[in-house]
Amino acid sequence: MIKLNFLSKFLALITMLLFLSSCNALKYRPVDAKEYPPDPKLRVKKNMEEGRGFRLMGGEKKGGVFDFASSNPLWRASLDTISFLPLASANYSGGIIISDWYSGDGTNESIKITIRFLTNEIRADALEIKVFSKKCGTQSDCSITESNGQIVRDLKKSILKKAAVFEKEFKDKNKKKYLGKIK
Repeated sequence: MIKLNFLSKFLALITMLLFLSSCNALKYRPVDAKEYPPDPKLRVKKNMEEGRGFRLMGGEKKGGVFDFASSNPLWRASLDTISFLPLASANYSGGIIISDWYSGDGTNESIKITIRFLTNEIRADALEIKVFSKKCGTQSDCSITESNGQIVRDLKKSILKKAAVFEKEFKDKNKKKYLGKIK
């Protein structure tokens, strides 16, 4: 009985060590002491500013490595910029927003905008914007053309400006929230 109990505990310990070593939990990673302040409160403050660490007992959750649409300033800015258009499709995981045909003034001309996200970073090459114009003489006589002109540049500029503002507000809000807890 004693040998069986010891053997099962030993096998459980070996199994646990194998699982931990496979996920690099036991791997030692040296760090440069110059990068981290000696005072524990300052280290915690630095980690909170960088979004690292964890909280116990009901603290705010970071969300891991997942990106959600509400926390992506580029996505929010794009939706805010084209909010006057009816949307045909908005797929965050696919990285695309497609508007429906829109004619604001009741004329026979309408537009459709497609925004494709190439990266989540706020930069000029992060977005691929296409604007299509449809002019109809009659119901069956319509011509569709793609516009590469000023409207595409204006849309991109507006989205990037709003995204930069959203990102700054988000960082300021989180920085104040985390720094206010550490004193």
